Amino acid sequence: MTMFGEVFEQYNWEEVTQAIYSKTADDVQHALHARKRTTEDFMALISPAAAPFLEKMAQLSQQITRKRFGKTVQLYAPLYLSNECQNICTYCGFSLDNKLKRRTLSPIEIMQEAMYLKQQGFDHVLLVTGEANKTVGVDYLRDAIRLLRPHFANISIEVQPLEQDEYELLIAEGLYAVLVYQETYRNATYKEYHPKGKKSNFGYRLATPDRLGVAGIHKIGLGVLIGLEDWRTDNFFTALHLHYLERQYWQTKYSISFPRLRPAEGLIEPNSVITDRELVQLICAWRIFDEELELSVSTRESALFRNNIIKMGATTISAGSRTNPGGYVVEPESLEQFSIDDNRSVAEIKMMIEQCGYTPVWKDWDRFAVQNMAHAV
Repeated sequence: MTMFGEVFEQYNWEEVTQAIYSKTADDVQHALHARKRTTEDFMALISPAAAPFLEKMAQLSQQITRKRFGKTVQLYAPLYLSNECQNICTYCGFSLDNKLKRRTLSPIEIMQEAMYLKQQGFDHVLLVTGEANKTVGVDYLRDAIRLLRPHFANISIEVQPLEQDEYELLIAEGLYAVLVYQETYRNATYKEYHPKGKKSNFGYRLATPDRLGVAGIHKIGLGVLIGLEDWRTDNFFTALHLHYLERQYWQTKYSISFPRLRPAEGLIEPNSVITDRELVQLICAWRIFDEELELSVSTRESALFRNNIIKMGATTISAGSRTNPGGYVVEPESLEQFSIDDNRSVAEIKMMIEQCGYTPVWKDWDRFAVQNMAHAV
């Protein structure tokens, strides 16, 4: 079976970067009017040449989103289970070399956190841990999913990459989706950001979505950490990865997230800065490129940015997030993985969505989408 690594090896980072920055206004016009868009079209839409077309891109992105998803926004909450981690990552508060109090939630504590989220209205929960296989390995994750499955419609995870058979085990327990970010597709500098731990293995991480696809996961979430390397080039490689996955594992759903480097303990400064305007361009480019894709914007972004981006392509947002284990009720003051920007309560986020003329969706996405599509056109 062809793996993405074989596709990836056919491309050169520097050549791709040059191609992106060489795109012209004519290339952008072609991408905007194409009936079926290619990765070359995506390259044009994220290029500097597309900047003057942002208003047109935003209008088209809004039209496509409303056609496919209606005027709905799906809500989810992260549930941090552990900050134990055996990796050294230069951008993460949980990095092994950071001297912080480590905490892994017990089954009772997991349920305390979960019941708080349930009371807030959430039916989609994202379980997050550091990458510490012995402490929070597949057995711990299986037990957590067993605890939570009766209470939530969708359970997703963002944890260390696992083997195919381990994903199959968790899927059988009720796992719905896995988020696995490559962080950066620039192999030449990847090790600089991940000097120690299993995460330093670029190829193993790159092959994780393939293992997920073979295991039969319902949804795969992709993305890069914006700020490590050139955001345009990294997102082109993400699009290339998605393009491959959608053809190889066509029954699986996909989502893209846009995490920007945020302040955290021991954090490096961004190598590549993206402005709010450029992030809007990127999100609109993704929507125009792939109409079926779920686009997620977390509380890393400001309230003002999130208020506006749901009108231009984002379909999924987190609310009331805490990025530390026990952060909701068990131990609110423990060290965060990164600081959030949008600190509004769940009720305030819900009100904002409704004031924008959209419907907040807690579960049964398709049912709400169908109801709202008639009002979207």
